[in-house]
Formats: sequence, structure tokens, C-alpha cells
Amino acid sequence: MARIAVIGAGTGALAAAARLAVAGHRVAVYERTETYGGALRRRERDGFAFDTGPGLLPLPAVYRDLFVKTGREPLEECVELVQADPSSHHVFADGTRVSLPNASRAGVVAEVEQALGADAARRWGDFLVRAREAWDRARRPLLEEPLWPNWEVLAGREPYPAVPHRRRLRLRTAATLAEVGEWELRDPRLRALLESHALAFGLDPRTTPASAAVLPYMEHAFGTWYVRGGLRELARAVYERCLARRVEFRFGAEVTAVREKDGRAAGLELADGTAVEADLVVAGVHPAALERMCGTRLRGEGEVPARREGASRTTVLLALRGARPDGTPHRTVVHTRDREAELDALSGGGLPAEPTVTVLRPDDPALVPDA
Repeated sequence: MARIAVIGAGTGALAAAARLAVAGHRVAVYERTETYGGALRRRERDGFAFDTGPGLLPLPAVYRDLFVKTGREPLEECVELVQADPSSHHVFADGTRVSLPNASRAGVVAEVEQALGADAARRWGDFLVRAREAWDRARRPLLEEPLWPNWEVLAGREPYPAVPHRRRLRLRTAATLAEVGEWELRDPRLRALLESHALAFGLDPRTTPASAAVLPYMEHAFGTWYVRGGLRELARAVYERCLARRVEFRFGAEVTAVREKDGRAAGLELADGTAVEADLVVAGVHPAALERMCGTRLRGEGEVPARREGASRTTVLLALRGARPDGTPHRTVVHTRDREAELDALSGGGLPAEPTVTVLRPDDPALVPDA
């Protein structure tokens, strides 16, 4: 049995803590804020409640597996999962609208054909087939197996099987999500649909790897889910599973350094001067924050692109008067009319004059004071 210190109380760190505790280890979590959940936070005011981070769950199988492996109660006994149908409603710059059904590739292609035409539907369907191949290639080494010591889990190859495209005098394959949209989808509305999956994470599709094509595929294949009461309820359920497995928590405990002995992690130093001994350290923090704690660069030059911590997103919380209209989609994406200006502002750290806007309007009585 090892003494394991976990830095951070985000959902990934909580999941690791629960699994390690089930394996028989003594696990203690050190979180600099006063609560758990990382990005899954909640803000309440005048009877209204808001998720301040992600609002939808794209791959519930990950959490189902976690709850099966760490206790008797399955995920569905700890939170209520509801499929968001349609998965999303899109409003494009030319006024075209399309609603994408949940967990149905055939249904999605049919809706795209009705709204955007047969050629667009064929291209989107072919793209989803290639995205499925990327998912099949990347799923096991990235999600189901330990990372290799040299991090080259995909042997240096981009898993997305892009269609060859003649660029000047030679053939190339798409290396970024933006190139996938430009070379394979062509229709600017399909490009906007694809790139919205990167924008949702605050990423610039011009630098996002083509393998991010798995994001729309996962949505269409596995569905989009809402947790009744908001995704904060999912964080609560994982936290309570940790408590049931006797994981210890120290909130308001900021880690300033990872202690080293004989070339390996041996504990933590906290901002108040406390020294914590540990046999192993698990870090659930941004790589740049971990490098500061270790006092050394952990990544090779060029391995991970340098970027600021946090996402290039702005969130606005709105409480509206009046009842939620019948038939209102849970998620509506209103696409920008000036893609280049939006992406230039995104990469520069500013706010575009007319950004792509995602509107989440859950049908959840738990989030409002009355009807």
C-alpha cells in the first residue's frame, strides 16, 4: 500500500483518486480552492443555478466504467442522465438552420441533406466515416492503455485518414481541423459545423490537429447527455464516491512544489510551508503549472505547443423572464459571419466583434425558482 498525493480536485484527479483508493492505497487530495470539481462549478442566485463550465456530457461510458470499477452503485443510481435531443441546433451566417438528432449518424446525414443539400450530406457522411477510423486508431492507445514513456503513442502519425489534396505541385493530406474543412467539406456551413467543436474548447481550428475530427463523430455515435441538476451533480457524485473509498481531502491547500528524492517524486510542499511525504504523486493540473512546481521543463522542445492556461471563451449567465418555450433546443450554436476575424481574435487573446455563440437552455426545473 502506497501513500499517494493527488494535486488538484478536478474530475480527472478525482477519478484517479477513487481508482487508486479502491486498489488499496492511501490517497490524499490537495486542492488550492475551497471546493472540488475543477471546471464543473455552479453559480446560484435568486433561485437560479448555472453550470459555469461544460454543460453537456459527450461520453458517459467513461463515467459508467469509473462507477462500476469503484463501487456497487452504477452511475445512473448516482445522477440522472438525459439525452439532449436534438443534440444541437445550428444557425449559419446565411440564415440556414439545421437540427442534428442525438446518437444517429444516419439521422444527422438526413438532416444535413434536407437543410444543406445532397452534396453536403454526402461529404459530411464520408467525413464521419474517416473520423470513425481516427477514433478506432486513437481510442486504445490514448484512452485505454498507459502512455508510452516517450509519449509517441501513435508512433508519430496523425490518426485521421485525410483525403489527399493537391496543394501547389504536390499532394498533401490535412494536418489541421481547418484543412479538413477546407479541403474535404468545402461548404462553408459544414466547415463552421466542424470548427465549432474546436471553438467549444477555446481552440483555434487552424492549429487544432486533424484528429480532433473524432469530436463530432463521438457526438453522433455516443450521443450528447445532460445531467439533471447540471454537470456539477456529476462532480458531486464522483467526490462522494471518493469519500466512500476513504480518500482524504485538503481544501485551501495550494501546492507550490513537488519534492524530489533520489530522482523521483517524494512528496509536496504547500504554500503555508507544510511538507507532505508521499510515495507517489499524481498531478491533475495544467502541464505548465506542474513544471513550475517541479522547477524544470518536463516536455521536450516542440512536444506541446506553448499556450496560455485556460480557454479562449467567455461565458455569460442569463436568467430570463417567462417560461421556456415548447420545442426549445437544449443547445443552439449561432455561427459567426466573419470566420477569419473570429479566429484572429481567438489566437490573439481578444474577443471578436461577432463570435460564434453557443446557447444552452436546459429544460430542468432544478435550475429555476419556478415555471
